[in-house]
Amino acid sequence: MTDTLPDSLIPYDEIVQEALRTVVGRVLGQVGQSGGLPGDHHFYITFKTQAAGVDIPRHLVERFPDEMTIVLQNKYWDLKVSDGYFQVSLTFNQVPAELTIPYSAITAFVDPAVNFALQFQAQSEEGDVSLPNPAEDVAAEPVVTAEDGSNVVTVDFGKRK
Repeated sequence: MTDTLPDSLIPYDEIVQEALRTVVGRVLGQVGQSGGLPGDHHFYITFKTQAAGVDIPRHLVERFPDEMTIVLQNKYWDLKVSDGYFQVSLTFNQVPAELTIPYSAITAFVDPAVNFALQFQAQSEEGDVSLPNPAEDVAAEPVVTAEDGSNVVTVDFGKRK
């Protein structure tokens, strides 16, 4: 008898990842409708810069060829939220830029004001799964510990061997 689990014919990991990404869209939608972030809430959003559908200025892709983190806190405008992506304008070194980011490109969403974090596996066009590389982020991601009572959600569907 073997201790390994059989491969699932149902893509649970993809279904859960997609469902959790809708949380990001819903939160951003509420912020967009209300016209701003309530209280001390602010977001660190990490995404793959080369993912399908990402539209950011060329100089940002050159500076962050794989992944970057943006911060939505005080200086952002024109937040537009759609079913599959969001758009936001930010400044980078005092140069304004409009970004279009599909939810499928997001690898992390953090609201440090309430110790809430979601981490995702990014899928390339070939379907290979890769993990976030925080060394290339624009802003350092806050450290969020998974103590009892925290709101940190990490989903890992790695195969057991």
